[in-house]
Amino acid sequence: MPDIRHHEVVVIGGGQAGLSISWHLSQRGTDHVVLERETIAHEWRDSRWDNFTLVTPNWQCVLPGYRYRGPEPDGFMPGAEVYDFVRGYADSFAAPVREKVAVTSVTRCADGGFDIATTDGALHADQVVVATGGYHQPVVPRCAEKLPAAITQVHSSRYRGADALPDGGVLVVGSGQSGAQIAEDLHLAGRAVHLVTGSAPRVARRYRGRDCVAWLQDMGHYDRPIEDQPGGVGKRENTNHYVTGRDGGRDIDLRRFALEGMRLYGRLRDIDSGTAYFDPTLTSSLDNADAVAEGIKDAIDAYITRTGIQVATQPRYVPVWRPERERTALDLAAHDIGAVVWAVGFRTDYSWLRVGVFDGAGHPCHQRGVTTTPGLYFLGLPWLHTWGSGRFAAIARDAEFLARRIATGALDTIAA
Repeated sequence: MPDIRHHEVVVIGGGQAGLSISWHLSQRGTDHVVLERETIAHEWRDSRWDNFTLVTPNWQCVLPGYRYRGPEPDGFMPGAEVYDFVRGYADSFAAPVREKVAVTSVTRCADGGFDIATTDGALHADQVVVATGGYHQPVVPRCAEKLPAAITQVHSSRYRGADALPDGGVLVVGSGQSGAQIAEDLHLAGRAVHLVTGSAPRVARRYRGRDCVAWLQDMGHYDRPIEDQPGGVGKRENTNHYVTGRDGGRDIDLRRFALEGMRLYGRLRDIDSGTAYFDPTLTSSLDNADAVAEGIKDAIDAYITRTGIQVATQPRYVPVWRPERERTALDLAAHDIGAVVWAVGFRTDYSWLRVGVFDGAGHPCHQRGVTTTPGLYFLGLPWLHTWGSGRFAAIARDAEFLARRIATGALDTIAA
């Protein structure tokens, strides 16, 4: 039998989360390897559209021992620059990444460590960090099978731009961050856009002279543990607020898009005989999204009053459009729909991780990334510990926390 390579720690995933824990392990002199099924930071290059930008300011791009030092700290990096940023981070400390090595199984072994099967041989590790993120398999609803064959279908992770789609109108299903921004991208390109809205909230880009992200940072929102949030760990199921960093950053106002010709609908209920049917939820979706945005402004106002900061007031948002009636059907042929973009999210896939740390819905059970299985950790998940955990804002802090736990070995677990 061939020798099985052994490492103290195996990190699975070569994005910003896996690289962050690798930096800490490198600083401690801990023997480890990072396994990446594709290439370092490939998601930023392969799963974003051409006009994609971050929705958080560049000054929030901080990784352990590394930060954005470009000329536009208040700007928003496009996808290609984010890719270069993360690749540059890996190069900055010679991260021990093995690219094009996919993990096919991880199992607990008798010695308390882990056996790891990969497409490039077997490994053994004392401890394992799963840093593959929370977005694994694109979700497409089963009603997609009822679409006419002539209509092109693409998931948001494979959307590249308006020019890559066939002529005609485009039905975008989903109004979270990706759906709202893709709808904007198509709208700005002059395409006829039909947007199916959901429960996603929105946030203003700027308020009272500053980016709302800066206000929320100062207010400690990115530092508050999930256990202290309204709804507790249920926050992990929440959809992110839609806003954009495009062209220097601005609000995404679906009502204004409607004034400009975009057609908006409530939730997609079904597709049958070339017609899409919708629930009459558009009015409530728009009102609820606005309520969240205004609630954030309320919190900012309260913070300004509490701290005595001297800044000018700003008029509140007034809805520029309301639906006179809810459209509950769309004849796809009559409106020349040539493509559908599915922006309804992802599901997790940990089928390769054969260790009992999951709940009934398949989500990993952990406390700040520490599981009930000694030596097994998660990093880079949305709401792993705080709102910032799934983005650049707090990965450095989460990675440092886990690095300390890893240093103590199998004694650090959470209660079963």
